[in-house]
Amino acid sequence: MNNLVIVESPAKARTINKILGKEFIVKASIGHIKDLPENDLGVDIENSFEPKYVVIPGKEKIIKELKKASKEADKVFLAPDPDREGEAIAWHIATEIAEKEKPPINEKIYRIIFNEITEKAVKEAIKKPEKIDMKKVDAQQARRVLDRLVGYGLSPLLWKKIRRGLSAGRVQSVAVRLIVEREREINEFKSEEYWSIIADFEGSVKPAFQAKLSKILKEKSEQKFLVPNSEKANKIVSDLKNSLFILSNIEKKHRKRMPYPPFITSTLQQEAVRKLKFTAKKTMMVAQELYEGIELGGEGFVGLITYMRTDSYRVAPEAQKWARELIAKNFGRDYVPEKAPVYKSKDTAQEAHEAIRPTYADKNPEIVKPFLTKDQYALYSLIWKRFIASQMSPAQLDQTTFIINDDKENYEFRATGTVIRFDGFMALYTEGKDEIEEEEGFTLPALKEGESLRLLKIQPKQHFTQPPPRYTEATLVKTLEEKGIGRPSTYATILSTIQDRKYILKTDGKFYPTELGILVNDYLVEKFPELLNVNFTAKMENELDLIEEGKMKWVKVINDFFKPFKKGLSEAVKSTDTVKPKDIPTDITCEKCGKAMVIRWGRHGRFLACTGFPRCKNTKPLSGNGDNGQLEEQNVHKTDEKCEKCGSPMVLKKGRYGNFLACSRYPECKNAKPLSTGVKCPEDGGDIVERRSKRGRIFWSCSNYPKCKFASWNKPFQQECPKCKARILYQKKDKNGEIIIFCKNKDCGYKDTLKE
Repeated sequence: MNNLVIVESPAKARTINKILGKEFIVKASIGHIKDLPENDLGVDIENSFEPKYVVIPGKEKIIKELKKASKEADKVFLAPDPDREGEAIAWHIATEIAEKEKPPINEKIYRIIFNEITEKAVKEAIKKPEKIDMKKVDAQQARRVLDRLVGYGLSPLLWKKIRRGLSAGRVQSVAVRLIVEREREINEFKSEEYWSIIADFEGSVKPAFQAKLSKILKEKSEQKFLVPNSEKANKIVSDLKNSLFILSNIEKKHRKRMPYPPFITSTLQQEAVRKLKFTAKKTMMVAQELYEGIELGGEGFVGLITYMRTDSYRVAPEAQKWARELIAKNFGRDYVPEKAPVYKSKDTAQEAHEAIRPTYADKNPEIVKPFLTKDQYALYSLIWKRFIASQMSPAQLDQTTFIINDDKENYEFRATGTVIRFDGFMALYTEGKDEIEEEEGFTLPALKEGESLRLLKIQPKQHFTQPPPRYTEATLVKTLEEKGIGRPSTYATILSTIQDRKYILKTDGKFYPTELGILVNDYLVEKFPELLNVNFTAKMENELDLIEEGKMKWVKVINDFFKPFKKGLSEAVKSTDTVKPKDIPTDITCEKCGKAMVIRWGRHGRFLACTGFPRCKNTKPLSGNGDNGQLEEQNVHKTDEKCEKCGSPMVLKKGRYGNFLACSRYPECKNAKPLSTGVKCPEDGGDIVERRSKRGRIFWSCSNYPKCKFASWNKPFQQECPKCKARILYQKKDKNGEIIIFCKNKDCGYKDTLKE
């Protein structure tokens, strides 16, 4: 029997081929084979928004091979990933290889779905083949058409009203809005002073401990802070220096700390940012490698984790069984709960999926470590520990609170400590924390209620209220999920897109809006308030879910959206307004004609220009504090890097050819250098940096230029080629937006496709 299995990536094909053996031929489509045309809207607005799909340039040869193989096969099994995009890929492949151009699709073509690439899962899927789920295809088609209508509508408008080359997206624009509004909150925040009073006490049993003033008894005040200023703080300290203190009450509470659920896409991305310093994009790339298969020596290619684009906490019973057995063996029976935990997913979750977990009990991180890259091992360890911990017993904590009063009963102090009586899941795993979260209390000495305490030290401490923190990748993904913006497969793409468009800048792990991002955001919010409304975007996501469930028709959803959007777009196009930031006056004099210079907006951002234009065309980039020391540079952010010439902090600046690092002591110290990508040059070991050509095109070269002449138009990244062991690989986007990973060694030819 000659059976054909078609998947979307070569790595996945290798792993499935190893599982199925000689009875099956496994081929890869290398991602999508059809999409909307690149240089045309590709949607027939007058004919129920019918999409006009075309073969993606370069895929003709692959389609020819798939057609030939399918004609020779008895059965064809389509096995792209188990989500809407995978269903759409399967549908496009089916319509191409079927005997007729359109459905009904050839009867020998089947769809198989599995959440893990294991022998059991793949073979069970082949035993129970299904037909393509057109409701999923419709939901994906609706998203694609919706985003095309928005992109092709807004981008030309931005070209006309702001500047050429700009683009906008339905979901990405809302993410930019969140960051812009957070920046404004920070800028408008007015810090308020308040004080805390900290006392060190010692009782009959050491060690000493700290307590914090929690109440001023007999005082009824409506003021916002307990201690609002230094005068009151100093008065309290003066009142208490000679007082006696009594441990008036001891409160004890027994608490359970429940284990964290296994990872879903959003929580994996958040935790990888916190613990591994991975971007969301990098997390998904490495997870894709673990899912599709890693070569484990003599075992061949093995899929190590379940599908990583999921919002379901469901865990297969057999996985819970082996996890419980492993916990009992490695930690003891006390660490195995009486019943396997069940974690509730959101109402919109795809419960046919599973949470992200390891696929094999016998492949713990240390066993497979020799076969993994550093990044693969780090992420696999994180997934392994989180899953095993999710199946363990809760931790048992004793929380003790000391309530301390002065002898005149004017003031009350509190100290809280936590003692871990049974560590449970914490023996293996604790979750990382965002900057706004606080740590647990400390352990308190074993004192008795009513005993006297000796005051060792008391001191006031000044504080100021802090503005809300800027978003990090972790907190932005968390916010997107909470607000229903996007779905698991889109988070990484959203974050990378808004940075690629130069609307958002990430410095020290935090997101800042650029001047361009603020400009575009404000214009779109003014002209399309509903489109950029968070609730409206969440509503659209829910409607896409309803299409998948068969409760709404995709054409109706698009039509209901497009009518008001078209009207708003038409009005915006007809308006005569253009958006351009006003020139900022300076005290700098043009050295060519003597007139004043201004900070002007241009294609690459702000620059200095002479007010005598067009007669005087003198311009220069913003390169520091100006000739008179009074000009503040735009978009300057501090970094942790030190200047190798003078030891001062380096700052991130935006220049004509992109972002670069410069010494904060400019113009005294003129040291500057391009930003390192973190990748080492394969020729001399220097840092590979991002540069711009004179025409504005980005390329990558060695920081030791001109000594080292290494340069590449394709972005390099630090990963060894699995085929020829070259030190780095390269990446580029094809016309479908997919990332092509390839080796530049001509004798190697390694190539793969990864989803963002």
